[in-house]
Amino acid sequence: MSIRNPVLPGFHPDPAIVRAGTDYYIATSTFEWHPGVRLHHSRDLVHWRPLGGVLDSAELLDLRGVPDSGGVWAPDLTYAGGRFHLVYAVADAYAAGQKDVTVYLTSAASAEGPWEVPVPLPSRGFDPSLFHDEDGSTWLVNMAIDRAVGSRGFAGVQVQRLEGTAAVGDPVWIHPLTEHGITEGPRVYRVGGWYYLVVAEGGTHWRHGALVLRSRDLLGPYQPDPDGALVTSRDDPRLDLQKAGHASLVATPAGEWYAAHLASRPYGERGTCVLGRETALQRVEWIDEWPRIAGGVPAVEVPAPGLPAHPWPERPQPWSGLRRPVGPDWVEFGEYVRIRGGQSASGRTPSLLARPVTDVNETFAATVEFATRSPHQSAGITAYYNSRNWYFLAVTADGLTLTRCDHGRRTELFRRADVPGRVGLRLTFDGPALRFAADTGGGCQDLGVTADATVLSDEHAAERVGDQVFTLGFTGAMAGLWVQDLAREGCHADFRLLP
Repeated sequence: MSIRNPVLPGFHPDPAIVRAGTDYYIATSTFEWHPGVRLHHSRDLVHWRPLGGVLDSAELLDLRGVPDSGGVWAPDLTYAGGRFHLVYAVADAYAAGQKDVTVYLTSAASAEGPWEVPVPLPSRGFDPSLFHDEDGSTWLVNMAIDRAVGSRGFAGVQVQRLEGTAAVGDPVWIHPLTEHGITEGPRVYRVGGWYYLVVAEGGTHWRHGALVLRSRDLLGPYQPDPDGALVTSRDDPRLDLQKAGHASLVATPAGEWYAAHLASRPYGERGTCVLGRETALQRVEWIDEWPRIAGGVPAVEVPAPGLPAHPWPERPQPWSGLRRPVGPDWVEFGEYVRIRGGQSASGRTPSLLARPVTDVNETFAATVEFATRSPHQSAGITAYYNSRNWYFLAVTADGLTLTRCDHGRRTELFRRADVPGRVGLRLTFDGPALRFAADTGGGCQDLGVTADATVLSDEHAAERVGDQVFTLGFTGAMAGLWVQDLAREGCHADFRLLP
C-alpha cells in the first residue's frame, strides 16, 4: 500500500496533522469560506474522509467583511490532556502594508465537536501553533509581524507561555529570519531530548520550503539542519509537486514518521495553479537525530506506514458558504437544494454554495428551477476563485447568460433568450480550458464557449499596486451554486445536482 499525493487535492492548504490514539486528523486553512478550518480523518494515512469545518456557526466565526484570501489563516491542531486544541488566525485586512490579524484558541473533547467558543490570544503575528511540553506547560508559537514601513512584514518567531488561555510573561524570540526570508508557519516538537522547530520559509510560492532547526532548550539557540530544507521544490521546476513547504510532523504508534505539507500542481513548468495549494504527505526518516525526507523534495508516490488499510465509504466534500455560515436562513437541503438570493460576491451575505475543484478534469452540473422578471436577480452555477475572478452561467431576466469576471472587469460571453423555467447547466474543467453547456429542453448542448480556466488560479488572482499587495491568491478554484438578489426583492432557486 502506498500514499498517492496530493492526499487532499484542491483547495486544502497549510496542513496541520495530529494523531490521537489510532486516528489521524489534518486541519487546513479556509480563508473567506465558511465553515472555518476543514478537517479530514484517516486511520492509515492513505484514505481520508472529510469531516466538514470546525467553526460552523456565526458564534464561532464571523467572516463578514473579510477580504478575498483573508479570514482563517493557517490553523494548528494538537491533542493533549485528552482534548483537541485548535489555534488559528483571522485576517480582517492585509493590504497597504498592514495586517489586522487576531489569533484565537478553541478546544473540544472530540475532533467532531462540539467546539468551545474561541478565545482571543496575543496577536502579534499569524500562523500560530501550540506546543505542549513534557512538564505540562503549553506555549504559543507564532511568527511575528514586522510593522515597520517598507519592511516585508516578517520579523521572526516568538514563543510565549500560556496558562489556560492567559499569556504569562513576555514573548521570547527563538528564531530570526532565514536566508530565504519570510519565515512563518512555526511548529515545535520534542523528540529524544531535542526541541525541533519546523518553519516555512521563502513565501508560499515557487521559493517555498520547510526548514528544521533544533535546540536542547525550548528557548534556543536553534541551529538549522546542515543538510538544508526538509522539503522544497524551489530548485527543480520539473517536479510534479511545486511550492512545497509549510510542514507539520506526526508519528505512528510504531515510530514511523510523516510530514504533511502544502504543494501545488501547476499547468506546465511553473505555470498557473488553478487547483490552488493542496495537502501532501512525505515519509520522514531520522538521520543523525534530524528528521529528513528523501532528497529533500516532494514525491508523488510515498510508502505507506505499516497500518491496517482503512478505506471509507465514498462521500462528497461538504459545502462551503462564501463569508457566511451554511444555514437554514438561506439554504435548505432535501430532495433538492433551495437557495435564497443574496448579495454579490463582494457583499457580506452572498448566497454562494461551493466545493473545491480537485482534479484537472472535472465536471460540475445541476438543474436549476428559477423564475424571475427582475434584472437584479439571477441563479445558476459558478466556477469561482474570488470576488474579482469568476464565471457565472445563470438564468436571468434576459434568459441564459454566461458572464466572466476577470480582475473585477465583467464581460458577457454568451446569451440566449426565452429559456424554460427548468434548465440543466454544466461546466467542465479541462486543464487550462473551461467549457460550458446547457439543456433547455433538447438535450445538453455545448455553448460553443471555451473559456480560460487560469483566470481561477492563485497566480492570476494575486494583484499588486506598485510594491504593495492589493489582493492575495491563497485559495483555489471552486465550483458551486449561486443565487443573487441584489435589490433584496425576495427570490429563491431550486437545484438538483447531476452526475
